[in-house]
Amino acid sequence: MTRTLTGTTGTPTARDLTLEQILERQQQAFLADPQPGAKIRRDRILRLKRLVLDNAAELTEAMREDYGSRPETFSLLTDVASSIPDLDTQRANVKKWMKPTRPSRLLDAVGFTQQVRHDPKGVVGIVGPWNFPLYLTIVPAGSALGAGNRVMLRPSSVTAHTTEVLARRAPDYFSVDELAIIGPEHGRGADFSRLPFDHLFFTGSPEVGKSVAADAAANLTPVTLELGGKNPVVVDSSADLERAARSVASSRMVNGGQVCMCPDYVFVPQDQMDRFCEIVLDQWRTANPAIAGNPEYTAVINTKNYERIVGLIDDAVAKGAEKRDAAPAGERLPDAVTRKIAPTLLTGVTSDMEIDSDEVFGPVLTVFGYRSIDEAIRYIGDRPSPLVLYWYGDKNDRFEHLADRTRSGNIYGNDFGIGMVSSAVPFGGVGNSGMGGYHGRYGFSTFTHERAVAMHSFATNISEFVAAPYPPDKKRHASIYFNAMKWRTKLKL
Repeated sequence: MTRTLTGTTGTPTARDLTLEQILERQQQAFLADPQPGAKIRRDRILRLKRLVLDNAAELTEAMREDYGSRPETFSLLTDVASSIPDLDTQRANVKKWMKPTRPSRLLDAVGFTQQVRHDPKGVVGIVGPWNFPLYLTIVPAGSALGAGNRVMLRPSSVTAHTTEVLARRAPDYFSVDELAIIGPEHGRGADFSRLPFDHLFFTGSPEVGKSVAADAAANLTPVTLELGGKNPVVVDSSADLERAARSVASSRMVNGGQVCMCPDYVFVPQDQMDRFCEIVLDQWRTANPAIAGNPEYTAVINTKNYERIVGLIDDAVAKGAEKRDAAPAGERLPDAVTRKIAPTLLTGVTSDMEIDSDEVFGPVLTVFGYRSIDEAIRYIGDRPSPLVLYWYGDKNDRFEHLADRTRSGNIYGNDFGIGMVSSAVPFGGVGNSGMGGYHGRYGFSTFTHERAVAMHSFATNISEFVAAPYPPDKKRHASIYFNAMKWRTKLKL
């Protein structure tokens, strides 16, 4: 039964149409209403919230099925509930954000008016990942709808059960002309990313991100890439070692380590390294007294990734790394059937080991000792830019030295993902970890074209002045302008 919500119709759903047909319908709908008002945008965001909240139980069960083992509480907290605050931020502010802005009232007063419109881009394509199949698709979709766009949303094919629920339920809340869920029946991911969208938003690995960017480039489609990388942690001598170690240990295990923000490797003062490792292992053992049959211990998403992670551990050990894990007594782990790997700590990792360069995306943590903060800076700087750089300790001169001499998407201090607490700061990578950002106003801006409008009421025609011919009076005025710029530069110096 179709819900009687604004914008919902009994027309064909996304499953009844091809990718090209959906795109054409959305393009035509956008042309018919290219500047939807704040009331329409707010209503669309509200319906997106209802899609998530009304179907929360079904969605969390679908995520459990996709993983084989994923706690309902975790999915409810991170994928369902955490999607809502940013949607509320968009909904509360869209009326203000969409208004044109005037850069200079002074120029307005002399007859030269400048204005910046915040126009929708058109039809936006969003490609979601499997690690947070709801949050990392719903939040950017809310930003795109708030910016006045139509949305084609393609969740990950890896989380097929979650995609099925979204595809089945979305038509109860949205016309296919507004928001369409793209499923496996619509072909491969490349078929989607090759469509001539007005903007393409992708969350996933750097490797796939390169392919998506190449596909988009063929249509000159602008892209936002939310990628990942090997996130470093630097523990300063000013840190509470016990608190830092337990925080890092817990952070590594969020979603079984399958989070783009999870810490990947840690630098600890050399004289505190052994104690740090002992605390990490104790935290893991305390938190996970059972793993194999524990429904609250998140499994690796699929066999391919399970084998990749086990292979990284085995390669490191074969080349001389020391491995310590938190496998409960009597349990044989890793286990290929349940795809569960005990939390694993590695020391003695060297550059010839695969794990030194590959993002683990699993329950494995590498620890290094350092004597000078510059050792950590050199190591981080020699590698692709991570999404997050973690710091544990005071915000002191060593922190500023580290921040000034490294590059990362974000810097978070003394806790996991602390920048996600509100929508007041952007989230996004740099270099290998992505391009562009979103959350709050930054998400609205990502899906908006800032369109300049400039007019004047002068009697003089600027084009006639700059175009040939150049009689003596024009040359004189040009010389005056040039000398004024020289004088202005001298003043600034």
